[in-house]
Order: sequence, then structure tokens, then C-alpha cells
Amino acid sequence: MEMKNVTLSLPKEVLQEVKIIAARRGTSISSLLTFLLTDLVRQEDQYEAARRRSLAWLDRGLDLGTRGEIPTSHEDLNER
Repeated sequence: MEMKNVTLSLPKEVLQEVKIIAARRGTSISSLLTFLLTDLVRQEDQYEAARRRSLAWLDRGLDLGTRGEIPTSHEDLNER
């Protein structure tokens, strides 16, 4: 995979915490961010695929066995 450099500006306090987290994990800030951003991209891709599947499912509809007929009237359903 080809790598590209980016410049990132973070609040000083956040950068200090990120350095600590990376050190605890035995990795670099760059590797930590690569992992997190790659995971974010994967999650977005999975969400979009699930959204497309759900919309296709809604377009197809479900066979409820009524053959398109409503067996009872609105009034019958609302009787108490």
C-alpha cells in the first residue's frame, strides 16, 4: 500500500494522551492513527453495504400471504 504523509494539528493535551496510549501499546502515533482510521473506513463501508441491503429488502417487500388483499376492514381492526 502506498503511503502519503499528512499534517495533523491536535490540541497539546490530546497529543500528550495519544503519545501515552501509543507507548502503552508499543506502537507509534502514526501506526495507531492508521489502525483507527482504517477501522473507521471499514465500519463506514459495512454500514453502507447494510444500508443498501436494507433498502433493497424494503423495495422487494415481504410476502405476508395475503396476495395483496386486506382481509379485514379498518373499522373491524379498530373495534373494541
